[in-house]
Amino acid sequence: MGNEITYPLEFSYALNVAEVCKVLDTDQTSGITNAAAEERALKFGLNIYQSQKKKSIWMMLIGQFKSPIVYLLFAAASASLYFGNPIEAISILVVILLNALIGFFMELQARTSMRALKKMDQIFSKVIRHGKLKELPSEQIVPGDLMVLEAGDMIAADGRIVQFNQLQCDESALTGESFPVMKQLEAISGEAVLADRINMVFKGTAVMNGNAKVMVTATAENTELGKITSLVDHAQVTTTPLDLKINQLTKKLIWITLIMTGLFSLSAVLEGKSWLVILETSIALAVAAFPEGLPIVATVALAYGMLLMARKNVIVKKLSAVETLGGVNVILTDKTGTLTENKIYVELLGFPDEILRVSIEQGVLKYLSGSSQSSEENLQKLILVGTLCNDASLEDKNSGKKAIGDPVEVALLHLTEATGTSSAQLIAAYPRIAETAFSAETKMMATLNQHKNLNFVAAKGAVESILEKCTQIQSGKETLPLSADQKAAIILAAEKISADGLRVLAFGFREAPGISKEHYLEKLVYAGMVGFLDPARPAVKDAISTCRSAGIKTVMITGDHPMTALNIALKTGIATQQDQEVIKGGELPDMGSLSQTWRKRILSAVVFARTTPKQKLEIVEVYQKAGYLVAMTGDGVNDAPALKQADIGIAMGLRGTQVAKEAASIVLKDDSFISIARAVAHGREIFQNIQRFVIYLVSCNLSEIFIVTLLSFLAPQTILLPLQILFLNMVTDVFPALALGLGKGDPTVMQKPPRDPKLAIISNKNWLIIVLYAMLITASVVLAVFYCSSFVSRDPDILNNVAFITLAFAQLFHVFNMSSNHAGIWSNEVTKNRFVWLALLICILLIFLVYLFPQTRLALDLSVFSIDAWMVAISASLLPLILVQLYKIIWGKANGNSLPGKTGLI
Repeated sequence: MGNEITYPLEFSYALNVAEVCKVLDTDQTSGITNAAAEERALKFGLNIYQSQKKKSIWMMLIGQFKSPIVYLLFAAASASLYFGNPIEAISILVVILLNALIGFFMELQARTSMRALKKMDQIFSKVIRHGKLKELPSEQIVPGDLMVLEAGDMIAADGRIVQFNQLQCDESALTGESFPVMKQLEAISGEAVLADRINMVFKGTAVMNGNAKVMVTATAENTELGKITSLVDHAQVTTTPLDLKINQLTKKLIWITLIMTGLFSLSAVLEGKSWLVILETSIALAVAAFPEGLPIVATVALAYGMLLMARKNVIVKKLSAVETLGGVNVILTDKTGTLTENKIYVELLGFPDEILRVSIEQGVLKYLSGSSQSSEENLQKLILVGTLCNDASLEDKNSGKKAIGDPVEVALLHLTEATGTSSAQLIAAYPRIAETAFSAETKMMATLNQHKNLNFVAAKGAVESILEKCTQIQSGKETLPLSADQKAAIILAAEKISADGLRVLAFGFREAPGISKEHYLEKLVYAGMVGFLDPARPAVKDAISTCRSAGIKTVMITGDHPMTALNIALKTGIATQQDQEVIKGGELPDMGSLSQTWRKRILSAVVFARTTPKQKLEIVEVYQKAGYLVAMTGDGVNDAPALKQADIGIAMGLRGTQVAKEAASIVLKDDSFISIARAVAHGREIFQNIQRFVIYLVSCNLSEIFIVTLLSFLAPQTILLPLQILFLNMVTDVFPALALGLGKGDPTVMQKPPRDPKLAIISNKNWLIIVLYAMLITASVVLAVFYCSSFVSRDPDILNNVAFITLAFAQLFHVFNMSSNHAGIWSNEVTKNRFVWLALLICILLIFLVYLFPQTRLALDLSVFSIDAWMVAISASLLPLILVQLYKIIWGKANGNSLPGKTGLI
């Protein structure tokens, strides 16, 4: 290789496989070399297309100046210049710049966190390079790569099919074609529209069935998806539910400000106050109303919380999903791998004449009951079928390569090795010439293999499905006709095995010359069955119990056998001895005409077995119509519709297909239900943190509105100036609020019922608490001003400074009022939050630094005043904290609960 390749390769559908390989300078069996891959990666770039251009650093900085409050401050600076106060004008401009820089760095941190999350959620693709199969991030795929596709894969690049088996792709997102497209290998003559290029696969579409090897012909912007996406000229901004709630909150604050400003302006005009005083006070009120850092603090808190969740094996793909998580009250979960360990062990061998309990110890098959002497022929055939009808591979201790494939198939290979037979030698002696991939409809997999002059058919799957294809039975060394009574007996034996919690697979075979590739699944011989044990995860029962305490119902939906499902449900606590109803998919009626009786039965059931993907989707819809907020787990191609339909779709990261991961809002890196419970708890904690700092910010800002309004009537000369308020908003608001957003949250969050996601971020009950907080802070400032006026100094400048200091420290101490009601005063989630202490330290240092330098004192109209005035300010600032904590103690002793409203935040 080394020729100049033609790229992007146009009309590759019109070329045969050899021509495509020649043009792309690659090989249809070994792919490109590693050196060629590196060279092409440098030449053609990463296989990424960004539908939305990222804001540059400069645009992000400029964006900090695009807000009503900044426009208002520019107006204030202009007014100061007009009325001959250049120092104040310069000070306002400096504060605008500082505010913008704080917002800029916080937004930059949020973007960095989101980038880290995106890296954790990389999609991987399989390619053959230099003759070796590799799994690598999809962005590293280059033209000429030989991609290996299987059912459930999201296709990472456009490519020409070079080898396939029953390949079907869902191209609806690209072409609008409703049904999966059956692919072909032959070149297409003439020009063909996209939907007719059936020897090609396309980036962004999904493999629904079969498998294939594909030569990559286009990546990134040169793919068909990239061409369509590039037609979009501007980025679309998505508003999350949390953004909408924050916008609604801002509108309420604007109305409060307008009312306060209107009342003040009216009285000021009637009293004959100067227009300059009216203008400055109105600006101060407007500045006080806006919690400038709220949107960015919310984003940082969400991104930080999501990053922590990702480190705990839960990747949240959408910011809005965090909010929804807090309201989930039903989890519809799969069984295998989610509730169980997904580590399959061969536990039982079932033959026509005997059932044997076995175990594999140190790589050797041990018989715990009986022996296989009378069923030796059946065992050999079962091992042969289990090895050939298998797409897994065992671990290689020398190279450190892990076992790859379905855990059941890995267990079958371990069984083969445990009998002293080499699975690799069997596979080499029986090369595969055709296969039927497993599907939810057929519930079986089969292969056609060549051995010397004979063909060998190997089939494994559900007992009922295999028996349907069998006409004979292996009995010792004889092959006898399989009667209806024998079939019934085998099914009954399988039922009994499943009742013990084992997963059962049956095995069939056929050996004859000249078996047709089209009709090889006929006249099979039944060889036996295997019982597999997939034990429940040790901590799942506690996780389900935790969910139940949190008001969340857990329901198992599985395609597995009813008795196997019930056994695991009982062991994990989903089902109880009093509640053991299992609804089978076959008995579910048409959901389009569901009776009220059946609707109630579905909503009360805790286990659904032998369900189809369509039924999973319909069960989700039944719960949603009943008003439930549903989380749904899934891993397969056919789970994607249900994952999309659910309020929270949860895909399995280990065994989940790429299609399922794309459809889901959350991906579990460890496939464990325990991680789902943790995700719900963490989602509640994150939203509670957001609610906590919103209450903190709004109560602080509302107190500023009250203070400015009251002082404008009671002591106009002491009124807080716009620049002083803005400084407080930057210092005493943003840093403590951010610290609250990064806290660990209430440890009892899973002992409370789910939150209604339709409720505003601040409920009416919260507003009552916020007003009480604001009134306490306002009272402390007014009290400090009048006490100081009576006993320390009547100087308006000193009184203004006392109001400023009292408000600053009252807001800082107010952060400790944000702990949960049940928590202790000295030991709670706020006092244990190291970020809170760091934020307080920074804020106090900044306040004292402002007083330390004459230039900053002058800018904020501050002056050096006596220790007595300082003592008054600090003492008064502690009053809101003391009163709230005393009230908590008194109310807690009297009621054993929280304050009215049970907000959990006061």
